[in-house]
Amino acid sequence: MMADVTEFVLGFLDSLGRDRPPGPRPEPGTAPAGRPPEGPGELRELLRVVRDATGRAHDTTGPGCYAYFPGGGLVSSAVAELLARVTNRYSGFASMAGELVALEESVLRWLCREFLLPDGARGLVTTGASAGTLAALVAARTTVLGGPGATGTLYVTRHTHHCVAKAAMLAGFAPEQVREVPVDAGLRMDARAAEALIEQDWAAGRRPFLLVGTAGATDTGTIDPLPQLADIAGRHGMWLHADAAYGGGFQLTGRGRALLAGVERADSIVLDAHKSLFLPYTTGVLLVRDGRALRLSHATAGGAYLRDLDREADELPDYADLGAELSREWRGLRLWFPLQLHGVAAFRAALDEKLDLAAVVDRELRRIPGLRVLPPDLTVHVFRVAGGDGGDGGPVGEDETNLRVLRAINASGRATLTSTRVNGRIWLRMCVLNHRTHREHVDDAVRIIRDAVRQVAGVR
Repeated sequence: MMADVTEFVLGFLDSLGRDRPPGPRPEPGTAPAGRPPEGPGELRELLRVVRDATGRAHDTTGPGCYAYFPGGGLVSSAVAELLARVTNRYSGFASMAGELVALEESVLRWLCREFLLPDGARGLVTTGASAGTLAALVAARTTVLGGPGATGTLYVTRHTHHCVAKAAMLAGFAPEQVREVPVDAGLRMDARAAEALIEQDWAAGRRPFLLVGTAGATDTGTIDPLPQLADIAGRHGMWLHADAAYGGGFQLTGRGRALLAGVERADSIVLDAHKSLFLPYTTGVLLVRDGRALRLSHATAGGAYLRDLDREADELPDYADLGAELSREWRGLRLWFPLQLHGVAAFRAALDEKLDLAAVVDRELRRIPGLRVLPPDLTVHVFRVAGGDGGDGGPVGEDETNLRVLRAINASGRATLTSTRVNGRIWLRMCVLNHRTHREHVDDAVRIIRDAVRQVAGVR
């Protein structure tokens, strides 16, 4: 079985960027439907089904994927996941796997230091920033409000990731308790407007308790003014949450740390290692300035069946007491193993390369006549064709022109981009983030974009 699977894996990796277009393939699937068979299947046939099905999906691991946030799927992390799943150890309570929890905890302590958090900070490896955001919101609710409250309000912008609104809903907050702060001309949270809205809510009898700053917005890649937001949260006794799901990995670099200045003052930080640390999907991290807040908001006495566990030791945390999950695999190995194997410098160099490539893309996009380009904070590029008639000469026509440009880019089979909406208009979006994407790939992508603009919009 391992020999056949290894052959599959090596063939898949060999095909990346060669004969595997980054977009989805239109052919209908052939995977068997219905219930599993009563008798055994044939391994090679099952691997063929998997190969065909993955081949028809978006290739988010290849160098030509610039859509959404490309997931690099670092192979060493996948190997670690195989080891963790085969050994199949439970890590929810430290007394059941002390040395394994210690390895995971070493990565979390290191990340706390990288984000300049105090000694009392705690971390939790989650399935992603969405789960981490929910845990952080519950901790903020408990710490500031003392529990669920009908007057509690939290503050976001139109570019805050929608996982915050979802977490608020799951935590029992009504939609009107999620307050939208205007953004400034750079699409960042307007700090003055935020404080004015908070003061207005205090006067109306509401209880502002959570301010969310984004360290790399999904739509535009922009970074909110984190130092000013930290000042506001401090003045009003609020919890500051930093959504660094995309941007957090860049904290390892000098340029990234300068851009993320102020994140170290947050009460909680989420980052997705499957974004800017290139790991497989569902690898997120939550860091909380005061680890006691996380435990007080999630720990329970537990069932009688847990009476044999030692839950009083202070040396290592019980991760089951820090989040919603009780069933928990040894999740930290997928972080610990590649960091130990490659060394932090390799990740830092890859992230610096992405920042360098982002500067190249920004410069070259600005040289394409007819494009309007928003300045990138990190590696997300947002641009649009301005003035294309699209058939009717109005704003709707301009949007249609940009969608046609996007379709032409993706039809190349060598680069995949996506679109977003900013201030009611369609913009194209390109994110340079895969560790397999290098200078030759972005040069090719820019040529494809230039040709699509000429072909569709007639701009020379």
